[in-house]
Parts: sequence; C-alpha cells; structure tokens
Amino acid sequence: MRTLRAIARLLHAIAHALRGWWIIRTKFQWMDDAARGREVERWARRMLQVLGIRLVVQGTPPGEGPLLLVSNHISWLDILTLHAARHVRFVSKAAVRHWPLIGTLSTGAGTLYIEREKRRDAMRVVHHMTEALRNGDRIAVFPEGTTSDGRVLLPFHANLLQAAISAGVPVQPAALHFVDAASGQASLAPRYIDEDTLVSSLWRVLRAPPLAAIVRFGEPQDPHGRERRGWALSLHADVMALRDAAQLEEDAPLSGPARPGTGT
Repeated sequence: MRTLRAIARLLHAIAHALRGWWIIRTKFQWMDDAARGREVERWARRMLQVLGIRLVVQGTPPGEGPLLLVSNHISWLDILTLHAARHVRFVSKAAVRHWPLIGTLSTGAGTLYIEREKRRDAMRVVHHMTEALRNGDRIAVFPEGTTSDGRVLLPFHANLLQAAISAGVPVQPAALHFVDAASGQASLAPRYIDEDTLVSSLWRVLRAPPLAAIVRFGEPQDPHGRERRGWALSLHADVMALRDAAQLEEDAPLSGPARPGTGT
C-alpha cells in the first residue's frame, strides 16, 4: 500500500509540475512581479499537499519591500517550503538551470544562479543581488552553501550578506524543520546529503508517512553598521535558536486560509 500510494503521489506531482511549466510558458509574460509571486506561492502550497506535506508557518513571513532571507538548508524541499510560505527569489547553483522541467520552474520563480566552482562568480552574484534588492526584490540564500541532515548547522559563508549591506536592506533569519506529522518527531526522509540523489530523496518523501514542513521566521535585522563576517556568526546563532524552537504545535498556523502579510 505504501508503494502504491507513493506511485500515485509521484504521478500527481509530475502532473502538477507540468501545470507549473505550462503556466510559466504561457502566462508569466503577461503577469507583473506581484502576480507571478502569488502564482508561485499557490503552486508551491499545492505541491506540498500533493507530496503529503503539511505546511506550518511560525513567526511572521517577509512583508513587502526588499529583504534578504537566510535559512538553514536540509533538502530540495526547502525551496518549495519557503516559496509556499512567501515567494522570494533564490540563489542556486547554476546546474539547476539546466535540469529538465525543474530548471524551467526554477527560472520562472526568479532564481539567480551562481557557479560555485568559480570563486569570482560569487562577486558577480553579489552585484546582481545588490541590484535586485535595490529594486525592491526579496531574495533568499542558504549561507551553509550545502545541505545537512538538519541535526547540525554548518558554518555560514559571509559573502552573500554583502549584498544586503551594500543595498541597505534588512536580513531576516528563518529555520526549516521537517517532522512526522503524527508524532512531531524529526524526519530524515527529506534529507539530501552525501550519496543521496534527487530521485532517492524524492522517493523517500513519497513513501514516508505524512510529514510537516515547519518554517519559523525570526525578526528582520537592520544592516547599518554591520560587518559581514561578524553578522554571519550572529545569524548562525539566530537560525540555530529558531531551528531548536521550531516544534509542531497544535495551535500553529497551517497552510490553507490566507494569513496577513503572506500576500496570498
């Protein structure tokens, strides 16, 4: 039964992904940025439901205006979860742009790409991030630079924080946590590390009991007077504290009805 359920979820997920591809190809050119953002949020929330994942949002998601969001990084599900809570532009490795179907969805959602193997490319991306932030965009980064199993928080790289300092926009910490929806215990099903592939990670999620994706938002922090390396250390501690506080609570806001400040 678990395998049959996983196959049914997979087919439904593929159909929903294709629907997203069709919307990007046929409708996005006629939409303004706000309308595109709302469409991405709706699509991401529905995809989580298709995968059997309940969205739990704690704290206040980013509001209107430019902002840099920093979060821990566990899985390919992180981007989907944050998009469902509040549309932001992500900084991702350049290879994603060329992935079949996923690349189109990622680019349509406004992703900025970085060549991680090229050290100088980070400066190019910081420049583009700074420009986008000055133009009013919300951008999200994973300062760990790679995924972990969720039980540890890797050191934060400070380079991308320079964009917020240069643009004079706030940085908001956030933490992601995936748990069994019934027990509230941490789940390793979404992990995407070491020998894991996207296919193996996806299949674990599809076969797992219903999950909950918890995203806990902290308070935005003013960039003035900040130095990026010291700020990276401080944000590391903030994200760790948010992650440790993220619990599946009975009265936590769930995905579904529109919430103030989410743009839905």
